[in-house]
Amino acid sequence: MNLKFKAVDKQNWEECVKLSVSDKQKNYVAANWYSILQSKFIDELFPLCIYDGEKMVGFLMYGFDPDTKRLEMNRLMIDQKSQGKGYGKKAIAMLLDIIIEKYGKVEFYTSIEPENVIAQKLYESFGFIKTGEIMWDEEVMMIQL
Repeated sequence: MNLKFKAVDKQNWEECVKLSVSDKQKNYVAANWYSILQSKFIDELFPLCIYDGEKMVGFLMYGFDPDTKRLEMNRLMIDQKSQGKGYGKKAIAMLLDIIIEKYGKVEFYTSIEPENVIAQKLYESFGFIKTGEIMWDEEVMMIQL
């Protein structure tokens, strides 16, 4: 596995919006096109394509929530054809390294749909814990880096 991030740009945005999750996962994460559009109108959101070598396998976005001002992983999705290969876990590990390097030892947030047990277990494996807060009908999770 040779995972790397690349910014969403003129060359890769169309490929990025074609990535998809399975039908049963569609309620768990916003479409990539929506996230990219959101990043164009909300400051301090950073959309990234996830690549294994030259193959795009997923998408993530992090940044500051405009309402809470908290630093968070706003999106994480691995294309349905690339799931189950450890890409999500590796991408989170890489992102946490970037956050520490860029912002220091901060509180870092994400949120999950309550029924998305797989994502919850993945985030908990890094030390994220539920805060008890509900935002956007999702459970908020936080890690102290």
